[in-house]
Amino acid sequence: MLKPNNSWMWYYDQKVDALMLDLGDEMVFRVSIPTKHLIPCAFAKSVFTVDDATTYQTYLEGINQLDLSPPRKAELALTAVAASRFHKPMMPKSWFFESSNANCVPQTGDVVTLTTKDGKGNFLIIENSGCASLCMLASVEGLTLTTSKEMAFCELIKVMNDRMSEYEVYIEQPVVSFALVG
Repeated sequence: MLKPNNSWMWYYDQKVDALMLDLGDEMVFRVSIPTKHLIPCAFAKSVFTVDDATTYQTYLEGINQLDLSPPRKAELALTAVAASRFHKPMMPKSWFFESSNANCVPQTGDVVTLTTKDGKGNFLIIENSGCASLCMLASVEGLTLTTSKEMAFCELIKVMNDRMSEYEVYIEQPVVSFALVG
């Protein structure tokens, strides 16, 4: 797994029209957040701060229970850090999701489940602003919102908290055989 250090650097690459994170050793991470959703300071070179490293660790801990490969977890956590630092504010688009009676109060780094009429998706909470939260899709297979709209892995949406359910980890129980003696 990637370990943050003080040589990491955020910068905007105009050639590829994307926010990048230079990880050193000739490794560069391309952030999947569209340019139109970035705040102005995303276009200036800046260091990966101690706060960024702390936030990265918070997200990694939150997604630890997800069935994702280590590279996908790193991608999700780094994109989440970029979103928490550089994404423009959004209005909620809760109408895509069914209401929940779970009374979920998500915290930064939590994983929640949101349900549409066509399926379910797991989302990482980037920030909770009271009654709504900025969420990042943590399901690699994507999620259909409507017949004409689908979310992709690491895509962001703001949703009212009354639509969220806590993520439940399903652990497959091994089959145990007993021998009857006596």
